[in-house]
Amino acid sequence: MPRTDGDAAVASGGSTARSDWRLADWLAWQEQLNPRSIELGLTRSRLVAERLGLLSAPCITATITGTNGKGSSATLAAGIWQAAGYRVGRYLSPHLLRYNERIAIDGIEASDDAICAAFAAIDGARGDLPLTYFEFGTLAALWLFREAGCTVQVLEVGLGGRLDAVNIVDADAALVTNIGLDHTDWLGPDRDSIGREKAGIYRAGRAAICAEHEPPASVEAEARRIGARWIAAGRQFDVVRSDAAWSWKGEGAEYRELPLPALPGAFQIDNAAGVLALIEALQGRLPVGRSAIEAGLRGLVLPGRYQRHDGLILDVAHNLESATVLAAQLRAEPCAGRTWLVLGMLADKPVAEACRVLASVVDAVWCARLPPPRGLDDDQLATIARRSGLVAHAAGTVRDAISAARAAAEPGDRIVVCGSFLTVAAALENSR
Repeated sequence: MPRTDGDAAVASGGSTARSDWRLADWLAWQEQLNPRSIELGLTRSRLVAERLGLLSAPCITATITGTNGKGSSATLAAGIWQAAGYRVGRYLSPHLLRYNERIAIDGIEASDDAICAAFAAIDGARGDLPLTYFEFGTLAALWLFREAGCTVQVLEVGLGGRLDAVNIVDADAALVTNIGLDHTDWLGPDRDSIGREKAGIYRAGRAAICAEHEPPASVEAEARRIGARWIAAGRQFDVVRSDAAWSWKGEGAEYRELPLPALPGAFQIDNAAGVLALIEALQGRLPVGRSAIEAGLRGLVLPGRYQRHDGLILDVAHNLESATVLAAQLRAEPCAGRTWLVLGMLADKPVAEACRVLASVVDAVWCARLPPPRGLDDDQLATIARRSGLVAHAAGTVRDAISAARAAAEPGDRIVVCGSFLTVAAALENSR
């Protein structure tokens, strides 16, 4: 991409945005504005949101967090409400190929120009506050949803819950999908600590939904401490599964013989069950019929979630829980030949644990390097993988690793690419 004036401003340490910047310029500048790539806390983003009038917008808000499944849950909830005829804003993170994937209105990604206009408004309101990259994105989504007159906004938490920028908005209903050991440096060393942080999205008097059947006690305890309306899987709602359909029953509604979610994997039913509890919790304000629920389930699409593409299986699994789910899905769909793995991971993830889980379902792994400072290089990853029981090869870039796996594969074999959003994104980029 040619260097622009915005690039020059970033390179020289400039702290003033320019009106002629393109989206890439804005994003590069945001990465330099705050010296910390992650800085949890609500003070900065709340103050800017108040200056822009974003917290008094009439939009109904559904907030979703969890270790895994929050992106597909947010996408499903948005799809159901859209099918019911509402104007819906959906905010996700991170993205795979384009920043625009994060912000969608009625299923259509925001344009570069629209996002740049939002960034300009935010920059004009922030004064000297050094907002982070994620705070800019969250505020941009809220600004665009307000400008578009959205009836409902579905917000996916980026990290944790209590101190994530999304949490400046008081959710009318909030969903925790599940609790796993991820981001322990930020959220705490155990499931109980992490559950308490994620339960920070709940609000007094409003629906506090948990889709995990056995969450840590801290999640319910926090909901009850603040006086939220606790709605839990296996208690206030539950499902019955079959090979071709599933049924959901809550305290005030029941849906029999629903179509399976279009995304593969038995765990998607657990995600969908939590979403239906979210939909039911807001039925009084956003009435939804069965046809919209069916349309949302059938139309559920989210790249990088057990996605078949160009002869590969792509999955963003990057922690112990998601690796366990991926391994179960591979066992449920055995292939005639061998299973080869292309793996690229970040150093702050439970790499050895994920490798041990995947070792039970793959025959060998080609390890790819991801960019520093967080990314492991291929030699480091291969060493960890071998210690975890895998036959591992250091293979260079993601593209190199895929090429090596393809060269080794024979008819009937399959190649799985996983370990990070960055790994899957590289695989998609190289096949375009």
